[in-house]
Amino acid sequence: MTTLSSNDALAQRLSDSGLRATPQREVVYDVLLRKRDHPTADEVFARVKSEMPTISLATVYNCLETLTQCNLVRAVNFERGPTRYCPNLAPHGHFHDEQTGATHDIELPPGLLDEVKAVLPPQYEAASVEIIFRGRLPQTGARASRRSLSS
Repeated sequence: MTTLSSNDALAQRLSDSGLRATPQREVVYDVLLRKRDHPTADEVFARVKSEMPTISLATVYNCLETLTQCNLVRAVNFERGPTRYCPNLAPHGHFHDEQTGATHDIELPPGLLDEVKAVLPPQYEAASVEIIFRGRLPQTGARASRRSLSS
């Protein structure tokens, strides 16, 4: 369910960029806020389609691009994979499970991004830093999880 504050934030950010909040942008943004699982554009389209049957995939892509440009969501890219969208704008990293394809937000220790930026050559300044972990649940952990579930 869209909250007044998320609608206000959307309208304000779009307005600051010279754009307006459209029903399509609102529903796409709402879908991203409701289930924060880093969906692809196709997954967003499937979710939005149930609420707005006439929306096209091209419109969803355009909405996602606008939301990204207005800094309402982050585009998260993994090698050779489709772009995923994250509404969490707080500084954080991502863990991409290579086995399941799931993406999880990772809270970073305070000051870590400043330390990472400090290794840049003196004349450079980082506009952004992305920290992405890739891996999977170890087989021993999977077996232990299955055992604890069957107990």
